[in-house]
Amino acid sequence: MTATENSISLPAGLRPKDGRFGSGPSKVRPEAIRALSSLARDYLGTSHRQATVKDQVSRLRSGLSNLFNLPDGWEIILGNGGTTLFWDAASFGLIEYVSQHLTFGEFSSKFAKVVQAAPHLAEPQIISSEPGTHPMPVKSNVDSYALTHNETSTGVLATLSRPSEDGLVLVDATSAAGAILWNPSEVDCYYFAPQKALASDGGLWLAACSPRAVERIQLLCSADRWIPASLDLGIALTNSRQNQTYNTPSLATILLAAETVDWINESGGLKWAEARCRESSDTIYQWAGERSFAQPFVTQASQRSPVVCTIDFDGVEADAISRVLRVNGILDTESYRKLGRNQLRIATFPAIDPDDVRALCACIDYVVESLA
Repeated sequence: MTATENSISLPAGLRPKDGRFGSGPSKVRPEAIRALSSLARDYLGTSHRQATVKDQVSRLRSGLSNLFNLPDGWEIILGNGGTTLFWDAASFGLIEYVSQHLTFGEFSSKFAKVVQAAPHLAEPQIISSEPGTHPMPVKSNVDSYALTHNETSTGVLATLSRPSEDGLVLVDATSAAGAILWNPSEVDCYYFAPQKALASDGGLWLAACSPRAVERIQLLCSADRWIPASLDLGIALTNSRQNQTYNTPSLATILLAAETVDWINESGGLKWAEARCRESSDTIYQWAGERSFAQPFVTQASQRSPVVCTIDFDGVEADAISRVLRVNGILDTESYRKLGRNQLRIATFPAIDPDDVRALCACIDYVVESLA
């Protein structure tokens, strides 16, 4: 830090009560930590094949089914490894031969790269657009459409619409699940990790699967295709129906996620969560629009994410702002490193208090004025 940056101390009354604004791992609610602590003696360090843990897996699966208002026949399946591992698993257990991928940022492009490298699959169709925008799927002769609900690297929200009745619609929902409404009739597999909107730790993947997706999993995983056991969605499906994972999971991750899901359901469900996130994100976008030195990166308002806000800066170094905020206890506002913009990236997940977001905006004003 420069001498100027190091000398800036935010007034105590200006700071947010909780300074965690990371886009993942995200803020974990103190109430969830207390719940974990109260159950730790009989829960942590116990067998994941026993009722103490399986009851929490059941609680999480049931809570997610309620949160998403899933139709009859849909199932919540889970496994270890996070979304990155799920892409590998989906290349074996959900894509039959050829898929179409929409890529408009770092994370939406990664699944496409997995499929391109898979020797048992055809070259995928890839439809791309510039960061800060999103493309639309095109009806095609594919068996799977790979969409992304919210591109975490750029702060772009995409519309989920089924391009064809013939192919499965697979949606990466890692930073959207639990914070943004979606329609199961437009989707077959809505998969995600819990370290973002669900305010938990990483290392776990979860997927809401339609009957068609379940049928595809059972078909491919019982065929002659070789699949490593840890990537076998058929094995994950069998274990999930028993409220367990194939190998030992992080017990803390499961309980923290279940706590968040119950909190959202009890507070008013997914509609309530989205409204809370939009209150926070609207505060940031409006603030940026009123400043001469800041503007939303995503120019089309309808594509601006309600959970990951990306703000470009002009005439002031965004990294300098983040450094000052960090030494003052306000964390993880840095831009996504590979995007390479003079930008802040601020999460507004359900666990983040809208009042803290308003305080953050006031703090950025203070830092910018001090740096000037």
